[in-house]
Amino acid sequence: MVGAEGGLDRAGAGDGAVRAAPPMWSSRLAFILAAVGSAVGLGNIWKFPYMAGTGGGSAFVLVYLGCVLLVGVPVLMSELMLGRMARKGPITAMASLGRRFGGTPAWGLVGVVGVVAAVLILSFYSVVAGWALAYVPKLASGTFAGADAARSAEAFGALLADPAGLFLWHSAFLLATVLIVMRGVRSGIEVAVTWLMPLLFLMLLVLVGYAAVAGDFARAAGYLFTPDFSKVTPELVIAAAGQAFFSLSLGLGAMLAYGAYLPEDVSIPRTAVVIAGADTLCALTAGLAIFPIVFAHDLDPAEGPGLVFVTLPVAFGGMPFGSLFGTVFFVLIVVAALTSSVALLEPAVAALDDRTRLGRVRLTVGLGAFAWLFGLLTVFSFNIWSDVQPLGDGRTLFDLIDWITANLMIPLGATLIAVFAGWVLGREAGRLELGLPPGAVHGLWLALVRYVAPLAILVIAWRKIVG
Repeated sequence: MVGAEGGLDRAGAGDGAVRAAPPMWSSRLAFILAAVGSAVGLGNIWKFPYMAGTGGGSAFVLVYLGCVLLVGVPVLMSELMLGRMARKGPITAMASLGRRFGGTPAWGLVGVVGVVAAVLILSFYSVVAGWALAYVPKLASGTFAGADAARSAEAFGALLADPAGLFLWHSAFLLATVLIVMRGVRSGIEVAVTWLMPLLFLMLLVLVGYAAVAGDFARAAGYLFTPDFSKVTPELVIAAAGQAFFSLSLGLGAMLAYGAYLPEDVSIPRTAVVIAGADTLCALTAGLAIFPIVFAHDLDPAEGPGLVFVTLPVAFGGMPFGSLFGTVFFVLIVVAALTSSVALLEPAVAALDDRTRLGRVRLTVGLGAFAWLFGLLTVFSFNIWSDVQPLGDGRTLFDLIDWITANLMIPLGATLIAVFAGWVLGREAGRLELGLPPGAVHGLWLALVRYVAPLAILVIAWRKIVG
């Protein structure tokens, strides 16, 4: 890789192979910012608020927090651990670890599943991020000043119906992603997140402050944090568990790739808790920025996916300085999406960089071009190909790609990561890499990664597949 330093690959040492080690994050903070940036994205700013709204607020939040601790953190620790042990891209990492501990390189298929899923997700993720990018000039120009729900819905519908506009915003967002990743770990990803993540947190705090003054903050806080166990249903548990797990970018190879750049002296358990905590904090803060505005204008918190792109513009359009803070809000979404899209592209680049001589720049451009081209299926699924419905019931090509990646590929990859870390990797090898003392803490992690996480992931996937 670009900027690699020589060293012995520990996972391949048994094969007698010596190759350049990957570049390292310059500091623990840089890694945490990158990993949190990977986790914090559209799922936090766009999806979490509307899922909390449709899930009854506090009931959803409580289940979400429990699932982050019991499922998300153990699998996150596993991915980071395996990445650091191998010091390679996701495919080669799992193949070499599989050969070393499981007697077969076929485990490399786990990396293949994750990498392919990441590129496919990037193809439609950039289209959705393009919606937010398109809304920045709309809010800045006062398009929604005095707008009602019908006018806001019409504006969003017009955006989706315009293939040329979606093409433009999709292309612009993916180009920004490619330009960051092609510069490498330290010069590209690390520099980007060092600026973007503090900006993201700052904008979130500004929006929360604005919501506290201009919105119904007390009602929003009660809605999110006052327990209402009567609303806890099996469907809510499945939805919250799915959001908690997939919010952390697990099963895509992103944390395997980022873990490969992690210095030896960084504690994986502590770092995993910090990443999960920061990701959850961002999601809750986004709720505190959105729901006070929703309640102040007597809007529906259970609006669903249209909460951000239809409901909130109406609220911003009727508030003092609404255009300014609405612009900040959509810039925030773009920044969050960009840090996540970088983490979707990086695993594929790292995986192929291990196995070809093309170099980072060519690989990044090539993979970015593939994601861009494949993303046109999503662009056109909202307009000229909207009548192409492979799943029936109005579900388009976009829904098909989303369904395959979310319900099949990610659960499969994440389950196999947990199985490998819990069952194939030796107990002592895992304990030493994690830096855990013998005893209860290690035993708890092992139980969670062996039994709880795989079962929870499979149940979530099964319930989503069967409907």
